[in-house]
Amino acid sequence: MSERQFWIGFSLVSGVGPARVRLLLERFSTLGDAWRAGASDLREAGLDQRALDSLRETRERVDLDGEMARLDKLGIAVLTWEDEDYPALLGQLREIDHAPPVIYLRGSLSPEDEWALTVVGTRSVSAYGRQVAYRLVGELAANGLTIVSGLARGVDAEAHRAALEVGGRTIGVLPCGLDTIYPPEHRNLAAQIIQNGALMSVFPLGTPTRKQVFPARNQVMSGLGRGVLVIEAGKKSGSMLTVASALEQGREVFAVPGNITSQGSGGTNRLVQDGAHPVLSAQDVLEVLNLDRVVHFSAARASLPSMSEHESAVYGCLSDDPLYIDALVQQCGMPVDQVSSALTMLMLKGMAREVEHMTYVRH
Repeated sequence: MSERQFWIGFSLVSGVGPARVRLLLERFSTLGDAWRAGASDLREAGLDQRALDSLRETRERVDLDGEMARLDKLGIAVLTWEDEDYPALLGQLREIDHAPPVIYLRGSLSPEDEWALTVVGTRSVSAYGRQVAYRLVGELAANGLTIVSGLARGVDAEAHRAALEVGGRTIGVLPCGLDTIYPPEHRNLAAQIIQNGALMSVFPLGTPTRKQVFPARNQVMSGLGRGVLVIEAGKKSGSMLTVASALEQGREVFAVPGNITSQGSGGTNRLVQDGAHPVLSAQDVLEVLNLDRVVHFSAARASLPSMSEHESAVYGCLSDDPLYIDALVQQCGMPVDQVSSALTMLMLKGMAREVEHMTYVRH
Protein backbone atom coordinates (compact mmCIF):
# COMPACT_ATOMS: atom_id res chain seq x y z
CA MET A 1 0.00 0.00 0.00
CA SER A 2 1.42 3.41 -1.00
CA GLU A 3 1.99 6.29 1.40
CA ARG A 4 -0.34 8.43 -0.76
CA GLN A 5 -3.25 6.20 0.22
CA PHE A 6 -2.73 7.04 3.89
CA TRP A 7 -2.82 10.75 3.10
CA ILE A 8 -6.14 10.11 1.37
CA GLY A 9 -7.27 8.10 4.37
CA PHE A 10 -6.55 10.92 6.79
CA SER A 11 -8.39 13.38 4.54
CA LEU A 12 -11.48 11.27 5.29
CA VAL A 13 -11.04 11.57 9.05
CA SER A 14 -13.17 14.23 10.70
CA GLY A 15 -11.22 16.39 13.13
CA VAL A 16 -7.79 15.84 11.55
CA GLY A 17 -6.84 19.01 9.70
CA PRO A 18 -3.52 20.59 8.69
CA ALA A 19 -2.33 21.30 12.25
CA ARG A 20 -2.91 17.73 13.41
CA VAL A 21 -1.37 16.27 10.26
CA ARG A 22 1.79 18.19 11.09
CA LEU A 23 1.74 16.81 14.63
CA LEU A 24 1.30 13.27 13.33
CA LEU A 25 4.21 13.68 10.92
CA GLU A 26 6.40 14.99 13.72
CA ARG A 27 5.52 12.01 15.90
CA PHE A 28 5.45 9.18 13.34
CA SER A 29 7.45 10.46 10.33
CA THR A 30 4.92 8.94 7.90
CA LEU A 31 1.13 8.96 7.83
CA GLY A 32 1.26 5.23 7.15
CA ASP A 33 2.79 4.71 10.58
CA ALA A 34 0.21 7.06 12.10
CA TRP A 35 -2.65 5.17 10.40
CA ARG A 36 -1.47 1.92 11.99
CA ALA A 37 -0.65 3.41 15.41
CA GLY A 38 -2.45 2.60 18.64
CA ALA A 39 -4.70 4.96 20.55
CA SER A 40 -2.15 5.85 23.24
CA ASP A 41 0.51 6.86 20.70
CA LEU A 42 -2.03 8.86 18.71
CA ARG A 43 -3.19 10.60 21.86
CA GLU A 44 0.41 11.54 22.63
CA ALA A 45 0.64 12.96 19.11
CA GLY A 46 -2.20 15.38 19.85
CA LEU A 47 -5.41 13.65 18.76
CA ASP A 48 -8.37 14.17 21.09
CA GLN A 49 -11.03 11.52 21.74
CA ARG A 50 -13.29 12.80 18.97
CA ALA A 51 -10.51 12.53 16.38
CA LEU A 52 -9.50 9.12 17.72
CA ASP A 53 -13.07 7.85 17.40
CA SER A 54 -13.32 9.25 13.88
CA LEU A 55 -10.02 7.65 12.88
CA ARG A 56 -11.07 4.29 14.28
CA GLU A 57 -14.39 4.45 12.42
CA THR A 58 -12.68 5.48 9.18
CA ARG A 59 -10.09 2.69 9.39
CA GLU A 60 -12.85 0.13 9.87
CA ARG A 61 -15.08 1.51 7.11
CA VAL A 62 -12.75 2.63 4.33
CA ASP A 63 -10.94 0.40 1.86
CA LEU A 64 -7.98 2.57 0.83
CA ASP A 65 -7.25 0.44 -2.23
CA GLY A 66 -10.87 0.86 -3.27
CA GLU A 67 -10.73 4.61 -2.64
CA MET A 68 -7.68 4.90 -4.87
CA ALA A 69 -9.42 2.87 -7.58
CA ARG A 70 -12.44 5.22 -7.44
CA LEU A 71 -10.19 8.25 -7.86
CA ASP A 72 -8.36 6.66 -10.80
CA LYS A 73 -11.64 5.74 -12.49
CA LEU A 74 -12.86 9.35 -12.23
CA GLY A 75 -9.55 10.76 -13.48
CA ILE A 76 -8.90 12.57 -10.20
CA ALA A 77 -5.29 13.22 -9.20
CA VAL A 78 -4.16 13.73 -5.62
CA LEU A 79 -1.50 16.19 -4.49
CA THR A 80 -0.07 16.12 -0.97
CA TRP A 81 2.50 18.14 0.93
CA GLU A 82 5.05 15.47 0.00
CA ASP A 83 4.62 15.94 -3.75
CA GLU A 84 7.09 18.14 -5.59
CA ASP A 85 4.26 19.50 -7.73
CA TYR A 86 2.48 20.89 -4.67
CA PRO A 87 5.03 23.61 -3.87
CA ALA A 88 6.16 23.98 -7.47
CA LEU A 89 2.71 24.56 -8.97
CA LEU A 90 0.83 25.80 -5.90
CA GLY A 91 3.44 28.12 -4.48
CA GLN A 92 0.92 30.77 -3.46
CA LEU A 93 -1.31 28.29 -1.65
CA ARG A 94 1.63 26.52 0.02
CA GLU A 95 2.53 29.76 1.83
CA ILE A 96 -0.75 30.23 3.69
CA ASP A 97 -1.43 29.12 7.24
CA HIS A 98 -3.26 25.79 7.34
CA ALA A 99 -2.46 24.90 3.73
CA PRO A 100 -4.51 21.79 2.90
CA PRO A 101 -2.49 18.56 3.25
CA VAL A 102 -4.41 16.90 0.39
CA ILE A 103 -5.78 18.44 -2.79
CA TYR A 104 -8.01 16.59 -5.24
CA LEU A 105 -7.64 17.65 -8.85
CA ARG A 106 -9.32 17.10 -12.22
CA GLY A 107 -7.50 18.67 -15.12
CA SER A 108 -3.97 19.98 -14.79
CA LEU A 109 -1.99 22.75 -13.16
CA SER A 110 0.69 24.73 -14.96
CA PRO A 111 3.62 26.94 -13.95
CA GLU A 112 1.55 29.77 -15.47
CA ASP A 113 -0.87 29.41 -12.57
CA GLU A 114 1.69 31.13 -10.37
CA TRP A 115 0.10 34.31 -11.70
CA ALA A 116 -3.47 33.85 -10.54
CA LEU A 117 -6.28 36.16 -9.46
CA THR A 118 -9.30 35.05 -7.48
CA VAL A 119 -12.63 36.50 -8.66
CA VAL A 120 -15.76 36.38 -6.52
CA GLY A 121 -19.16 38.02 -6.36
CA THR A 122 -22.86 37.58 -5.92
CA ARG A 123 -24.87 34.68 -7.28
CA SER A 124 -27.65 37.13 -8.21
CA VAL A 125 -25.49 38.99 -10.68
CA SER A 126 -26.98 42.01 -12.46
CA ALA A 127 -26.58 42.96 -16.11
CA TYR A 128 -23.94 45.46 -14.95
CA GLY A 129 -22.07 42.74 -13.06
CA ARG A 130 -22.11 40.43 -16.08
CA GLN A 131 -20.79 43.18 -18.33
CA VAL A 132 -18.02 44.07 -15.90
CA ALA A 133 -17.02 40.44 -15.40
CA TYR A 134 -16.93 39.80 -19.13
CA ARG A 135 -14.76 42.84 -19.83
CA LEU A 136 -12.41 42.90 -16.83
CA VAL A 137 -11.85 39.17 -16.42
CA GLY A 138 -11.47 38.67 -20.14
CA GLU A 139 -8.74 41.32 -20.28
CA LEU A 140 -6.98 39.93 -17.21
CA ALA A 141 -7.02 36.39 -18.59
CA ALA A 142 -5.79 37.65 -21.97
CA ASN A 143 -2.87 39.23 -20.11
CA GLY A 144 -1.84 35.80 -18.81
CA LEU A 145 -3.53 35.69 -15.42
CA THR A 146 -5.12 32.41 -14.35
CA ILE A 147 -8.64 33.11 -13.06
CA VAL A 148 -9.63 31.31 -9.86
CA SER A 149 -13.28 31.14 -8.83
CA GLY A 150 -15.83 28.82 -7.27
CA LEU A 151 -18.00 27.60 -10.19
CA ALA A 152 -21.02 29.05 -8.39
CA ARG A 153 -23.93 30.75 -10.09
CA GLY A 154 -23.55 34.41 -10.94
CA VAL A 155 -20.19 36.17 -10.92
CA ASP A 156 -18.17 32.96 -10.48
CA ALA A 157 -19.56 31.37 -13.63
CA GLU A 158 -19.21 34.62 -15.60
CA ALA A 159 -15.54 34.84 -14.55
CA HIS A 160 -14.79 31.28 -15.67
CA ARG A 161 -16.58 31.83 -19.00
CA ALA A 162 -14.78 35.12 -19.66
CA ALA A 163 -11.40 33.47 -19.12
CA LEU A 164 -12.29 30.52 -21.36
CA GLU A 165 -13.57 32.77 -24.14
CA VAL A 166 -10.17 34.44 -24.57
CA GLY A 167 -8.32 31.13 -24.35
CA GLY A 168 -7.12 31.75 -20.81
CA ARG A 169 -6.61 29.37 -17.93
CA THR A 170 -9.06 29.04 -15.07
CA ILE A 171 -9.36 27.00 -11.88
CA GLY A 172 -12.68 26.14 -10.23
CA VAL A 173 -12.55 25.39 -6.49
CA LEU A 174 -15.53 23.25 -5.46
CA PRO A 175 -17.28 23.09 -2.06
CA CYS A 176 -17.77 19.33 -2.37
CA GLY A 177 -16.03 16.17 -3.53
CA LEU A 178 -15.01 16.07 -7.19
CA ASP A 179 -17.40 13.20 -7.86
CA THR A 180 -20.11 15.88 -7.79
CA ILE A 181 -20.46 19.08 -9.81
CA TYR A 182 -22.09 21.91 -7.88
CA PRO A 183 -24.26 23.48 -9.05
CA PRO A 184 -25.33 20.64 -11.38
CA GLU A 185 -26.29 22.96 -14.26
CA HIS A 186 -22.61 23.88 -14.60
CA ARG A 187 -21.50 20.43 -15.75
CA ASN A 188 -20.67 21.66 -19.26
CA LEU A 189 -18.78 24.64 -17.85
CA ALA A 190 -16.88 22.30 -15.53
CA ALA A 191 -15.89 20.12 -18.48
CA GLN A 192 -14.49 23.17 -20.30
CA ILE A 193 -12.54 24.21 -17.22
CA ILE A 194 -10.96 20.75 -16.96
CA GLN A 195 -9.71 21.15 -20.54
CA ASN A 196 -8.28 24.62 -19.89
CA GLY A 197 -7.19 24.43 -16.27
CA ALA A 198 -8.48 22.42 -13.36
CA LEU A 199 -11.27 21.66 -10.96
CA MET A 200 -9.96 21.48 -7.42
CA SER A 201 -11.27 20.43 -4.02
CA VAL A 202 -9.83 19.83 -0.57
CA PHE A 203 -12.72 17.49 0.21
CA PRO A 204 -12.71 13.72 -0.43
CA LEU A 205 -15.14 11.89 -2.68
CA GLY A 206 -18.67 11.82 -1.36
CA THR A 207 -18.47 15.15 0.50
CA PRO A 208 -21.77 17.00 -0.08
CA THR A 209 -22.12 20.75 -0.41
CA ARG A 210 -23.14 22.17 2.94
CA LYS A 211 -22.65 25.40 4.87
CA GLN A 212 -19.79 24.07 7.00
CA VAL A 213 -17.44 23.46 4.06
CA PHE A 214 -17.40 26.98 2.65
CA PRO A 215 -14.82 28.53 5.04
CA ALA A 216 -12.21 25.92 4.03
CA ARG A 217 -13.13 26.32 0.35
CA ASN A 218 -12.86 30.11 0.61
CA GLN A 219 -9.40 29.88 2.21
CA VAL A 220 -8.17 27.83 -0.72
CA MET A 221 -9.72 30.18 -3.27
CA SER A 222 -8.10 33.27 -1.77
CA GLY A 223 -4.84 31.40 -1.13
CA LEU A 224 -4.42 30.43 -4.77
CA GLY A 225 -4.49 34.01 -6.01
CA ARG A 226 -2.17 36.95 -5.60
CA GLY A 227 -5.26 39.00 -4.91
CA VAL A 228 -9.05 38.82 -4.74
CA LEU A 229 -11.28 40.81 -7.07
CA VAL A 230 -14.88 41.35 -5.92
CA ILE A 231 -17.04 42.34 -8.86
CA GLU A 232 -20.51 42.65 -7.34
CA ALA A 233 -21.55 41.72 -3.80
CA GLY A 234 -23.95 42.79 -1.07
CA LYS A 235 -22.78 43.83 2.38
CA LYS A 236 -23.57 40.39 3.81
CA SER A 237 -22.54 38.42 0.75
CA GLY A 238 -20.61 35.19 1.06
CA SER A 239 -17.90 36.90 -0.99
CA MET A 240 -17.02 38.87 2.13
CA LEU A 241 -15.85 35.61 3.73
CA THR A 242 -13.38 35.13 0.89
CA VAL A 243 -12.24 38.72 1.35
CA ALA A 244 -11.69 38.06 5.06
CA SER A 245 -9.54 35.03 4.20
CA ALA A 246 -7.59 37.10 1.67
CA LEU A 247 -6.81 39.78 4.25
CA GLU A 248 -5.64 37.17 6.76
CA GLN A 249 -3.35 35.72 4.09
CA GLY A 250 -1.89 39.10 3.16
CA ARG A 251 -3.48 39.20 -0.28
CA GLU A 252 -4.49 42.38 -2.07
CA VAL A 253 -8.23 43.10 -2.25
CA PHE A 254 -9.83 44.76 -5.27
CA ALA A 255 -13.43 45.90 -5.67
CA VAL A 256 -15.45 47.18 -8.61
CA PRO A 257 -17.51 50.23 -7.55
CA GLY A 258 -21.23 50.03 -8.26
CA ASN A 259 -24.42 52.01 -8.16
CA ILE A 260 -24.81 53.45 -4.65
CA THR A 261 -28.55 52.71 -4.74
CA SER A 262 -28.02 49.03 -5.57
CA GLN A 263 -27.99 46.52 -2.72
CA GLY A 264 -25.91 44.25 -4.95
CA SER A 265 -23.07 46.78 -4.87
CA GLY A 266 -23.28 47.58 -1.15
CA GLY A 267 -20.45 45.21 -0.28
CA THR A 268 -18.07 46.30 -3.05
CA ASN A 269 -18.66 50.00 -2.34
CA ARG A 270 -18.00 49.41 1.35
CA LEU A 271 -14.77 47.58 0.51
CA VAL A 272 -13.60 50.61 -1.46
CA GLN A 273 -14.44 52.84 1.52
CA ASP A 274 -12.45 50.51 3.77
CA GLY A 275 -9.33 50.66 1.61
CA ALA A 276 -9.72 48.04 -1.12
CA HIS A 277 -8.24 48.98 -4.48
CA PRO A 278 -11.00 50.39 -6.71
CA VAL A 279 -10.96 48.77 -10.13
CA LEU A 280 -12.07 50.59 -13.26
CA SER A 281 -9.93 48.65 -15.69
CA ALA A 282 -7.81 45.50 -15.89
CA GLN A 283 -4.70 47.68 -15.74
CA ASP A 284 -5.64 48.76 -12.21
CA VAL A 285 -5.19 45.16 -11.06
CA LEU A 286 -2.06 44.46 -13.09
CA GLU A 287 -0.27 47.55 -11.81
CA VAL A 288 -1.00 46.93 -8.12
CA LEU A 289 0.16 43.32 -8.37
CA ASN A 290 3.15 44.32 -10.51
CA LEU A 291 1.95 41.84 -13.11
CA ASP A 292 1.77 44.15 -16.10
CA ARG A 293 4.67 42.12 -17.55
CA VAL A 294 3.12 38.70 -16.93
CA VAL A 295 2.93 37.87 -20.64
CA HIS A 296 6.62 38.67 -20.96
CA PHE A 297 7.42 36.51 -17.95
CA SER A 298 5.36 33.62 -19.34
CA ALA A 299 7.15 33.80 -22.68
CA ALA A 300 10.50 33.95 -20.93
CA ARG A 301 9.66 30.91 -18.82
CA ALA A 302 8.74 28.94 -21.96
CA SER A 303 12.28 29.52 -23.26
CA LEU A 304 14.04 28.52 -20.04
CA PRO A 305 16.53 25.64 -20.08
CA SER A 306 15.18 22.24 -19.18
CA MET A 307 15.02 21.45 -15.47
CA SER A 308 14.95 18.29 -13.43
CA GLU A 309 11.98 17.66 -11.14
CA HIS A 310 13.95 18.91 -8.12
CA GLU A 311 15.17 21.99 -9.97
CA SER A 312 11.64 22.78 -11.14
CA ALA A 313 10.30 22.44 -7.60
CA VAL A 314 12.93 24.80 -6.16
CA TYR A 315 12.56 27.25 -9.03
CA GLY A 316 8.81 27.35 -8.35
CA CYS A 317 9.52 28.42 -4.76
CA LEU A 318 11.92 31.20 -5.72
CA SER A 319 10.80 34.75 -6.50
CA ASP A 320 12.20 38.27 -6.67
CA ASP A 321 12.10 38.40 -2.87
CA PRO A 322 15.26 36.98 -1.22
CA LEU A 323 14.61 33.65 0.46
CA TYR A 324 16.93 31.96 2.96
CA ILE A 325 17.67 28.30 2.28
CA ASP A 326 15.85 27.13 5.42
CA ALA A 327 12.69 28.81 4.16
CA LEU A 328 13.18 27.18 0.76
CA VAL A 329 13.52 23.76 2.36
CA GLN A 330 10.27 24.31 4.25
CA GLN A 331 8.35 25.65 1.25
CA CYS A 332 9.60 22.99 -1.15
CA GLY A 333 9.14 20.14 1.29
CA MET A 334 12.47 18.65 0.22
CA PRO A 335 15.63 17.64 2.12
CA VAL A 336 18.25 20.37 2.40
CA ASP A 337 20.78 18.44 0.30
CA GLN A 338 18.31 18.18 -2.61
CA VAL A 339 17.49 21.89 -2.38
CA SER A 340 21.19 22.81 -2.26
CA SER A 341 21.97 20.62 -5.27
CA ALA A 342 19.04 22.07 -7.24
CA LEU A 343 20.12 25.63 -6.37
CA THR A 344 23.63 24.94 -7.61
CA MET A 345 22.29 23.72 -10.97
CA LEU A 346 19.85 26.63 -11.26
CA MET A 347 22.67 29.11 -10.66
CA LEU A 348 24.83 27.37 -13.27
CA LYS A 349 21.94 27.70 -15.73
CA GLY A 350 21.56 31.37 -14.89
CA MET A 351 18.09 30.86 -13.39
CA ALA A 352 18.87 31.65 -9.76
CA ARG A 353 21.21 34.00 -7.94
CA GLU A 354 22.65 34.10 -4.42
CA VAL A 355 22.16 37.67 -3.14
CA GLU A 356 23.50 37.07 0.37
CA HIS A 357 24.98 34.08 2.15
CA MET A 358 22.52 31.17 1.67
CA THR A 359 19.84 33.60 0.42
CA TYR A 360 18.50 33.26 -3.12
CA VAL A 361 16.28 34.90 -5.75
CA ARG A 362 15.22 34.05 -9.26
CA HIS A 363 17.43 35.39 -12.01
